[in-house]
Amino acid sequence: MLFNTFTFFVFFVIVFFVYWFLLKKNRIYQNILLLIASYIFYGWWDWRFLSLIVISTIVDFAIGKLIFSTTDKKRRKALLMVSLLVNLGFLGFFKYYNFFIENWIQAWETLGVSINLSSLNIILPVGISFYTFQTLSYTIDIYRKKIKPTNSVLSFATFVAFFPQLVAGPIERAQHLLPQFLSKRKFSYKHAMSGVHIFIWGLFKKVVIADTCATYVNVIFENYETMSSLSLVLGAVYFAFQIYGDFSGYSDMAIGLARMLGFDLMQNFRYPYFARDIAEFWRRWHISLTTWFRDYLYIPLGGSRTTKMLQIRNVFIIFLVSGFWHGANWTFIAWGFLNALYFLPLLLLKKNRINRDDITMNSFKNWINTTFKIFITFSITSLAWVFFRANDIQHAFGYLKRMLSELSLNIQFLSIERYAIELIGILVLFVVIEWFHKKSEHPFVGKYYMAKITFVLFLIITLGVFSSHEDFIYFQF
Repeated sequence: MLFNTFTFFVFFVIVFFVYWFLLKKNRIYQNILLLIASYIFYGWWDWRFLSLIVISTIVDFAIGKLIFSTTDKKRRKALLMVSLLVNLGFLGFFKYYNFFIENWIQAWETLGVSINLSSLNIILPVGISFYTFQTLSYTIDIYRKKIKPTNSVLSFATFVAFFPQLVAGPIERAQHLLPQFLSKRKFSYKHAMSGVHIFIWGLFKKVVIADTCATYVNVIFENYETMSSLSLVLGAVYFAFQIYGDFSGYSDMAIGLARMLGFDLMQNFRYPYFARDIAEFWRRWHISLTTWFRDYLYIPLGGSRTTKMLQIRNVFIIFLVSGFWHGANWTFIAWGFLNALYFLPLLLLKKNRINRDDITMNSFKNWINTTFKIFITFSITSLAWVFFRANDIQHAFGYLKRMLSELSLNIQFLSIERYAIELIGILVLFVVIEWFHKKSEHPFVGKYYMAKITFVLFLIITLGVFSSHEDFIYFQF
């Protein structure tokens, strides 16, 4: 059930009406409704995988209470390992089993040895990487004595399965979201309308920016052998906008939907393409995942408070694991490795934390300097995205080789479908809108906000891609 479909619209209207108008006086009944709605929402794809969410919920709820109730260090660690093995076991089997089997076979075949193993026809459960990390953070935080376990299995189950952010985040922490299920919610018109505004902006990013770019990205990447350098450069740039519009659009819609129901989710994107270096980019992109890896992997490894060699090791571990988290393909590992290489000079020169302030343009020199840094960061990020989009590692290198060698300014790509020059105009408009509202959650603030909403709704209706209902990219992760 996609956010940008009529089916979901009907589903959410029913949930919203029952939630606020029939059950507004009873938090327990509201949570029951949200849990049922969340299971329906997830089961819409494949009801069989609901069992995985239920098992993870029961296991982590029970283990959380057991860890909290004992002071024996060995028993606490053993219980935590059970949680890790169950959750990562599910994730590893469904997401990585075939990858390891196929690469194991290929490795032996290169040595002339035939291995009699076979892969399985495994369907990847939607959102398994997201809710797995969400439940793991709960047991890890209890183990670290940062939070106490909840006594309400209903609230915990609803926290795990909360449908706005279930399948593609943001990856919430129990200490932030879980207390909201334990407290009474009161309807606020202002709060709900801010959710509507965020949802509209997310919908615009998805159906106008991401799905229109996808029209060109798909053709360019699948026919790269016949494309000019300019076409391939624009293919990479279009994919950069596609994945940003797609994923940040989903996050915005999730935040907006949750807010309409009286919940606050964490901000997942902070205008990442305005970053002045790659370190700042990763502080602005998929914040819920980068902070998860920081808190549960990078810092436990020693972070940056260790020897230089271990710092380098930690950087490569964090980026390679992040790449592998995204999918069982060497392209994602290459993407992570490339981002580690981007990050390394900043770490070695101790410049990875210099751009933590707001972007200012208080002089012409500063404007030139900042614009150049943003351009360079966006360029190398777009280059790395080629690996993310490519079907396999050979596809990625073939694409990059032709992009850098077939030096032609032929613009044959502009005639393939739908909009052509208009798409570039839409992207320029999108960048301008985001630039002037980069300190706000969404553009519908300040003067003339109703005119802004009307204009964006007009663009959604006239330019939005609704016929194909493109899946969200991150559903595959």
